[in-house]
Amino acid sequence: MSNKQLDTLRQSLPSWVEASIPCSASGKVASYIPELSKAPHDALGITIIAPDGELISAGDCSQVFTLQSISKVFTLILALMDNGEEEVFKRVGMEPTGDNFNSMLKLELVRPGIPFNPFINAGAITITSLIHGRSMEEKSQRILDLFHLLTSQKELAYDIDVFNSELESGDLNRSIAYFLKGNQVLIGDVDEVLDIYFKHCSILVQCADLARMGLILAFDGVDPLTGNRLLPKRYVQIAKTFMTTCGMYNASGEFAIDVGLPAKSGVSGGILSLVPGSYGIGVIGPSLNDKGNSQAGVHLLETVSKQMNWSMF
Repeated sequence: MSNKQLDTLRQSLPSWVEASIPCSASGKVASYIPELSKAPHDALGITIIAPDGELISAGDCSQVFTLQSISKVFTLILALMDNGEEEVFKRVGMEPTGDNFNSMLKLELVRPGIPFNPFINAGAITITSLIHGRSMEEKSQRILDLFHLLTSQKELAYDIDVFNSELESGDLNRSIAYFLKGNQVLIGDVDEVLDIYFKHCSILVQCADLARMGLILAFDGVDPLTGNRLLPKRYVQIAKTFMTTCGMYNASGEFAIDVGLPAKSGVSGGILSLVPGSYGIGVIGPSLNDKGNSQAGVHLLETVSKQMNWSMF
C-alpha cells in the first residue's frame, strides 16, 4: 500500500459513503429476528485499517451491531483448529448452493445430506456443534475469547436482547438442526448447539472490530501490528476461499465480479472484507437487499474497490 492510496481514502471515503446512502431506500432492515428491526434504516458506515493500525473511517462507523453470520468465518476456523480438515469436511461441504442462506431444500434432495458449505445456516449450525469444550458455557466462552483475541477488545460481549429474540424466533433454525441431527450430521444436543450458535451471532461489534479481524485475515492469520501469528495460515486460506465463493450467500458470484474481494455479510447489515496483504474493512448498513446483504454496504464496497483498483481478479 502507498501513501497515495491512504491519502485518496482519507479524502474520498466520506463522499463515497454519501453517494451510497440513498441505496438504503430500496432495501429493508431484517425483521424475522424482531430485535434487529430496531436498527436505523439509512445508517451507513465504514472503517478501513492499514497494517500500521491507522484507521480511516466515514459515516456511521461508530454504530454498534451484532455479528450475525460474520461470526461463521471464525467458528469455521476454530472448528478446523479443534478437529482438522478431514473431520470438518465429512460433515460440511465446500460448494455454493445458489439457495437462500436459511434454506434446507438440498439437505434432503442431494446426497449425502450434509450442508453444502459452512456459511449457510445449516452448515454454520453443524460447524458450531464441532467446537470443543466440556460444557455449553465453555464452548461459548472459547468462541468469545477468539473474538477478544482478534479484535484486541476484551469488552466485546453478547447483545442479550438479540440473543433472546433469536431464541424466540428461531424455529426454522431449530428445524434445520433437528434434520441434521436425524441425519447424524450434527453432534450433540440440538438446544445446546443452537444456544451456542445464537450467542456467537449476537456478539456486539463496531466497524473497527470487523476491520481489525479482516486485517488479520488479510495477512493470513498474522497480526501485522504485533507480528504474532494468531490463526493457522492454512485455515485462514480456507476461510477466505469460502468468503469469496459463499460469503455473500447467493449473491457471491455477483459480488466477486463487481467488488472482487473476500467478504462475509450478516443480516444486521455488517460486512467484513479485506484486501489481501493490505487492508481490513468493516462496513455497517442495516438495510438489506433480497439476498440478505447490506444494500448500501455492497454499493459502497463496489465503489471503493473500483476507485482503488482493489479487485483480486
